[in-house]
Amino acid sequence: MSTFVQVRKNKQAPILEKVLIEDYAAEGKSLARVDGKVIFVEGAVPGDVVDIQLQKNKADWAEGFAKNFHSYSANRVQPFCEHFGVCGGCQWQMLPYAQQLQYKHKQVVDNLTRIAKVALPEIAPILGATPTEGYRNKVEYTFATEKFIPFEAFRAMKAAGTLPEKSVGAGGFHARGFFEKVVEIDTCHLQEEPTNLMRKAVAQFAVDNEMPFYNIKQHVGWLRNMFVRNTTQGEWMVNLILGYEDKEKREALLNLLLQQFPQITTLLYTINTKRNDSMQDLLPQVYFGNGYITEKLEDFQFKISPKSFFQTNSYQATKLYQVTRDFAELTGKEVVYDLYCGTGSIGIFCSKNAKKIVGVEVVADAIEDAKINASINGLEDTAFFAGDVIDICDDAFFAAHGKPDVIITDPPRAGMHEKLVRKLLEMEAPTIVYVSCNPATQARDLALLDEKYQVTKIQPVDMFPHTLHIENVVQLKRK
Repeated sequence: MSTFVQVRKNKQAPILEKVLIEDYAAEGKSLARVDGKVIFVEGAVPGDVVDIQLQKNKADWAEGFAKNFHSYSANRVQPFCEHFGVCGGCQWQMLPYAQQLQYKHKQVVDNLTRIAKVALPEIAPILGATPTEGYRNKVEYTFATEKFIPFEAFRAMKAAGTLPEKSVGAGGFHARGFFEKVVEIDTCHLQEEPTNLMRKAVAQFAVDNEMPFYNIKQHVGWLRNMFVRNTTQGEWMVNLILGYEDKEKREALLNLLLQQFPQITTLLYTINTKRNDSMQDLLPQVYFGNGYITEKLEDFQFKISPKSFFQTNSYQATKLYQVTRDFAELTGKEVVYDLYCGTGSIGIFCSKNAKKIVGVEVVADAIEDAKINASINGLEDTAFFAGDVIDICDDAFFAAHGKPDVIITDPPRAGMHEKLVRKLLEMEAPTIVYVSCNPATQARDLALLDEKYQVTKIQPVDMFPHTLHIENVVQLKRK
């Protein structure tokens, strides 16, 4: 096995040879030890023996990726996607799903014990997902002039003299580490068909009609992106993003989609002449249908607009929200504050057992959707407000809407701002339910809340099979 004495140099970086991968670390990395130093490794799993190309080499830890495999872990399985290892969307297809769940559970345990360092109850077994393929209700495809070719394939094509002189374009996903290049996808297994057929039809139309794919470096071109959303109710939304208006070609492409894919219930297009792909300041135009789709979780219905946030896995969203509702322990008498409420889905899901739902969200468009969703479900005792919780929740607000008996908070990956944590400590709700998509930042926030709150329940939920991502729900009770 390798030692740091045996590290050899090449033109790129030091390489450690024949290192046994011992354990899972976090964020998709695995862990090895050489001469007592911890090495975090990408692209390997426990049981692999690999050469590690170092990228960082600090005094007490190092970081790198698997350069060469000498032997593979007995736990590996054959990835079901031909693009695995090139497209960065699914990092863990080489692991059996049961083992993925073990590592995700370990990630929650490690983060809460090592970062939070607070008293913890027993952590419940992780709730696995069903199905584990075709589970995403939203996919964003990118069209670009630069097609990504993996290094080994590029080298072989170059040696054989078969490198294309010019790329017509590619439709798929951004290549990891190459912002201007796109991995051309044949079949993505994350969303049900006809999602792949739609993407291929759009790309073929552009080729047949000599309409340019978007050049991400030069910021020129016609065909940019396509959002495909669906629901468990069989509704499909397609939003086509174009770099400039060409009415004749645009209408021809949209009509082609409607003709070939009768599953589409609403079809939109968006003209984006900006240098970035952000949708927030753009206005999608409805070409066919009513401009939105409707999802159903239990007996609740939710309107999903082109720019709405909604949990990306509808099947698991129901489980996640059920855990949240159970942890809220509602009896019908409680005022519930839903912070980072988005389009109001969690609060509405919990509404039957609450006296009142008060939602706060910084994105004004999301609040408008939340009000519509409350109306669709016939809810009267709800109130939604656009703004920052720190500014909104003052004494006058409490006097008007009641102090919270339960606070549900579902922040982004960065977790809660320290000022918001301080605000929660001031509000002193008897119960807080913290829904997190990043157990590391959740653990940091739990350490701050420990001043007044005790962690009483913990439930990890897997929303994204074959990826490193994990959701975790924590119940806290005021001490």
